Amino acid sequence: MPVKTSLKLSTPVHRIMIVDDHPLLRRGLSEVISSQQDMTPCGEAPGAAEAFTVIENTNPELVVIDLSLEEGSGLSLIKEIKARFPHIKMLVYSMHDESLFAERSLNAGASGYIRKQESTDRILEAIRQVLQGNVYLSENMTKRMLNRHVGAHLDPDDDKISLLSDRELQVFELIGDGLGTRQVAEKLHLSIKTIESYRESIKRKLDLTTSNELTRHAVQWLLEKTQAL
Repeated sequence: MPVKTSLKLSTPVHRIMIVDDHPLLRRGLSEVISSQQDMTPCGEAPGAAEAFTVIENTNPELVVIDLSLEEGSGLSLIKEIKARFPHIKMLVYSMHDESLFAERSLNAGASGYIRKQESTDRILEAIRQVLQGNVYLSENMTKRMLNRHVGAHLDPDDDKISLLSDRELQVFELIGDGLGTRQVAEKLHLSIKTIESYRESIKRKLDLTTSNELTRHAVQWLLEKTQAL
């Protein structure tokens, strides 16, 4: 646990809210933030619906958001906060692969992305960077985005994956985790018919013909991404 440092009394205290579907993780991150003289946790929520109530009641300067929520999608929540509260900064704090979701998070309106596996010091650094108006990404992700910007060669499979919408990528990842249509629907609180439509769209964009091809491709793709971490 970080030790509180001695700062001048004039140092502003930044109000930080946490949106995560795991109570223990919310509590742990809240304690980390509380240990710092220049920041304080002002509220927390497990999902999107409750998040807006907390935001309106506490007026946070920064919201730390997980992509997997009890209710709603983290990416959708980021877009909604950006639209309704453009002054609020956002940092994604997630288990998800940075190479898959960091750029999408920035495009949605977040100012940084850090994985939950990172050290406490890195998490605090990310929070402070975003509070200062900067963008925070890992060194590897920064290089990846720069390479894409200058036209460097990237995995052609990743080029196809980039065609998927945020929700389609979420469904594709869950298929790679071995979930069937009904399980994906329950996980995302959507109808089976909606998930079937997403599956068909994913197959079309990835040039896949059958459901078995989709499952094999998703499992292999996710395995390769996991091994590369």
